[in-house]
Amino acid sequence: MRLLRTFATATATALLLSASSMVSAQTLNFAYDADPVSMDPHEQLSGGTLQLSHMVFDPLVRWNSDYDFDPRLATEWERVDDTTMRFTLREGVKFHSGNPMTADDVVWTIERLKTSPDFKAIFANWKTATAIDDTTVEIKTKGPSPLLLNIATYVFPMDKKFYEEGGPEITKHGDSFASKNISGTGPFIVTEREQGVKMVFKRNPDYWDTDSPGNVQTAILTPIKEAPTRVAALLSGDVDFIAPVPPTDLDRIRNDKNTDLVTLSGTRIITLQMNGKRNEALANPKVRLAMVNAINNTGIVDKIMKGFATVAAQNSPEGYVGHNPDLKPRFDLEKAKALMEEAGYADGFSASMICPNNRYVNDYKICEAAAAMLAQIKIKVDLTTLPKAQFWPKFDERAADIMMIGWHADTEDSANFFEFLNMTPDPETGAGQYNSGNYSNPKVDEMTQASLDETDPDKRAKILQDIEKILYDDAAFVPLHWQDLAWAARKGVDIEPILNVMDFPYLGDLVIED
Repeated sequence: MRLLRTFATATATALLLSASSMVSAQTLNFAYDADPVSMDPHEQLSGGTLQLSHMVFDPLVRWNSDYDFDPRLATEWERVDDTTMRFTLREGVKFHSGNPMTADDVVWTIERLKTSPDFKAIFANWKTATAIDDTTVEIKTKGPSPLLLNIATYVFPMDKKFYEEGGPEITKHGDSFASKNISGTGPFIVTEREQGVKMVFKRNPDYWDTDSPGNVQTAILTPIKEAPTRVAALLSGDVDFIAPVPPTDLDRIRNDKNTDLVTLSGTRIITLQMNGKRNEALANPKVRLAMVNAINNTGIVDKIMKGFATVAAQNSPEGYVGHNPDLKPRFDLEKAKALMEEAGYADGFSASMICPNNRYVNDYKICEAAAAMLAQIKIKVDLTTLPKAQFWPKFDERAADIMMIGWHADTEDSANFFEFLNMTPDPETGAGQYNSGNYSNPKVDEMTQASLDETDPDKRAKILQDIEKILYDDAAFVPLHWQDLAWAARKGVDIEPILNVMDFPYLGDLVIED
């Protein structure tokens, strides 16, 4: 791996020298349900990718616990006019390769993001990025952009020289240079990676953030797909920190004297999408509405999630500007059967379903329950569950009639749901990139775009809430629940200050007390 040959040897001596000066040099063994599918931060817009980015890179700005922005590689920003913002960059920052970070790297990164199939929709309103000088970047948008700082949290400057020399291409599920080699500015350097087995991170001895309290010198990620095995590894002391914690084990960990449990109400919507292009029955809105009424999402939350989730009827959770309080969950089996008859499918039909089995909490169990519920209205579901490394290529292929997708709006804004999950898929703009149901409603497209340009808060809220009502009436997807969050660690591993509702633990700031 070039990442090792390029700079691991060069940093080994520095690591040894710096270790002697550390008051407390610690190793963190941690387990997630899966490891990142790629080391390219622009290949896939997913939680795993963003978790990795916060370890190996740094964003221009970062969310804090008050839903405000903290400076990171940008030390300050100035709104020049309605369509222009200037960022002042931190001086003296180096990439892991030793190359200095300048405004050229930031501009190069933004231009690359605008070509990424997964990220381009987020940056569709960013017209130009210009390096005014080595430490100043000017962003111009096509129109007023109320979410410009929100979007800036996605900009993790990449090492232009490093990637251009190796190969800058973005290859979805491929074998590119960037998928296997990495050079960021972040608190950790990747020194070893065996996909699906282990990933080793060493502390960056030249890290710019000397005020960070973090004392982890080595972090070792072991993916453990099975939730009981992951919990057992924590309780036995084999690992120090795990995520996610399954609802069935919350009390067990809470009552264990050697572990700490941290929980937060979540905003990630878990849904099923229905592909009317693959299966004509699913193009019928009455059939889709029947499916929404046949799936008891309250029962799923109670029985499978053990109450550790919030039943949903729309994308936007309470507190988001687009949340429409008039929309209520629907479960009415008799109504579902009547709708199937009205639609001409009283005898049912067959449909394929693909779901992950290590991406969302209890994902495959939820899909098994949904398939059984759909059988009650004579929809015969052929269900396949896959690890996420195999699931995502199938998802991108739209390889089944019904597919699960969960989404957290990382801009903390309702429009992000619509952009990625509900807009008509458009490879050119990136809209609808995660709309595996191929749902298309020109009104939703038009209104979503309008919301991204509207700066009046009240008008914008009305647009977003009206979009939720259209999707609800059209049964555009099956809303299941908003997934709550839970992490656990052994005593002495102080995880609470580094956790957030976005589920991007800031492990660079983690303090291990013993």
